[in-house]
Amino acid sequence: MAPLIEDYGLISDTQTCALVSESGSIDWLCMPRFDSGACFAALVGTPSHGRWRVRPVGDVTSAARRYRGDTLVLETVFTTATGSVAIIDFMPVREGAIDPPVLVRLVEGREGRVEVGMTIAVRFDYGNVVPWVQRTDDGMCAIGGADALTIRAPIPLEGKDLTTVAVFDVAAGERVPFTVFWHPSHVAAPADIDAAAALDETEAFWNEWSSRSQYDGDYAQEVKRSLLTLKGLTYGPTGGIVAAATTSLPEQLGGVRNWDYRYTWLRDATFALNALLDAGYVEEADEWIHWLRRAVAGSPGDLQIMYGVGGERRLTELELPWLPGYESSAPVRIGNGASGQFQLDVFGEVLDMLHTAATMADRFESSHFTPDTHNLVRSIVEHVERVWVAPDDGIWEIRGPRRHFVHSKVMAWVAVDRWVKIIELLDLDEPVDHWRDLRDDMHRRICKKGYNTGVGAFTQYFGSNELDASCLMIGLVGFLPPTDPRLIGTIEAIQRDLVVDGFVPRYKTDVEAAVDDEAGQRQARAKGAVAETLDGLPPGEGSFLLTTFWLVDNLVLLGRHDEARQLFERLLSLRNDLGLLSEEYDTRVSRLVGNFPQAFSHIGVVNSAANLSRDAKTSVGPIVRRARVVPATAGS
Repeated sequence: MAPLIEDYGLISDTQTCALVSESGSIDWLCMPRFDSGACFAALVGTPSHGRWRVRPVGDVTSAARRYRGDTLVLETVFTTATGSVAIIDFMPVREGAIDPPVLVRLVEGREGRVEVGMTIAVRFDYGNVVPWVQRTDDGMCAIGGADALTIRAPIPLEGKDLTTVAVFDVAAGERVPFTVFWHPSHVAAPADIDAAAALDETEAFWNEWSSRSQYDGDYAQEVKRSLLTLKGLTYGPTGGIVAAATTSLPEQLGGVRNWDYRYTWLRDATFALNALLDAGYVEEADEWIHWLRRAVAGSPGDLQIMYGVGGERRLTELELPWLPGYESSAPVRIGNGASGQFQLDVFGEVLDMLHTAATMADRFESSHFTPDTHNLVRSIVEHVERVWVAPDDGIWEIRGPRRHFVHSKVMAWVAVDRWVKIIELLDLDEPVDHWRDLRDDMHRRICKKGYNTGVGAFTQYFGSNELDASCLMIGLVGFLPPTDPRLIGTIEAIQRDLVVDGFVPRYKTDVEAAVDDEAGQRQARAKGAVAETLDGLPPGEGSFLLTTFWLVDNLVLLGRHDEARQLFERLLSLRNDLGLLSEEYDTRVSRLVGNFPQAFSHIGVVNSAANLSRDAKTSVGPIVRRARVVPATAGS
């Protein structure tokens, strides 16, 4: 049986990462980037699709693991009848995109003498390519197509059943290092490294980075671990943050809601930016803003909801039929078809981020509102003025027909509202009265069509009777003040009718949502969608963790502090022993589900902890933006 999702730990070199199971098996590794083909893909397949296992031979009486200090260096200690041994896993942090990625496994004797077994099965292209393997003077080299992995070890390695194996003894005080280098198959392998020195340098990097955190609120250690996870999911050369380390970990075990999250979503921008800025990581926030400005350059009509970590736009979605999926959750997908969707809310995300940068300009070394940026933002808002009345695919990236989603409309309002604020803040030569009038008109129309008096809440889309957790953003972005009965009613309706076992699903996936018009039916059929459901997919998924953090923030907004703190601490209890969270939680089986670790979930930890801390220190409540609280601008 496959390890639980929560059984894995993350190691990273800030350009790619690996997942290490409690049993000492690396079951997921993509090189040289997060979105490269996997050379170990057992996570979504079987051991025959690639993995690297190091652990004692025979019975293990106990196992314990931890991150060494405030780092992403993972140590797992196995105890047997004859002694104990530690496996120290890490990836030396790379300085630039041309540096070769390296994975180090350092076997260290702690007590007595332990017999250790090593098995490595390299499979390129997500388990599809069995490489040609040849011996070298100090290990082996596996070559398949454009990829090569060179493995170096101080002990003899031998081939067996298309794998490479070794068995060796380690006594207390002894160290046996293994290093794996990826390199193009036409290029010679890099020179070996001193594993012990690399360990010291890697620990020093992470400890120094962690020490720069200026977060001084409650839950400091939990926040620090989430910040480390976000740094580990950041592509260093560009500053782009991937949504998660994996592809196709299911939102429902055995289901088809399996997506590739190894890309950078625009809507993550202000969440991540605020989390980093709150903790004093101005340099990372600065790089993230630069990435975003480069990625969105061009016509606003061509703006995508997600990009590759280098700003790539073509993210063609494919299914990999040779992989059975995590716990038979097929299909396994790479690429993401949602990259071509029309999602109105991303314009609000971009403008909100740029407004944040404008208000904190004194914290950055360079200006983020140059004349070019001014022109870009104006063109974006002019585009929003033209398209905001159109239906879209929504924040949840449905595969069914487009609709007039309330969250999408609210975020379009955010785009115009933040543009007005930027004009006022920077005293720009712009027709601010026109944009104020548009903002107020949008507000009135959204309130009229999006609020359902029968339900007593803002609903999923215009004319719908169903609730949607994205409406929890209405108060957090400042669309309505916390005293507005429509906002209070929406929050209470979600708590009453959408929450499952205390957690907040995105929406009810099993509710019929008939397509009323012929065009909508044609669109659903063209997408291969099931027109009877909102998202065109079979029902069933876990509770979304970020939306539950949003509920925490809303409870803080309403002054329900004890309830907010209790829910936040319950969310913290879902983290695994290393402090990691996935995308969702399935209350039926009490397991994490979805891609792992998930940046959104860890952003939720940081932002909600900041809200709770700020609320505890002041009598006026949190005065913050996006995913925390923005003062309401207009009422209707």
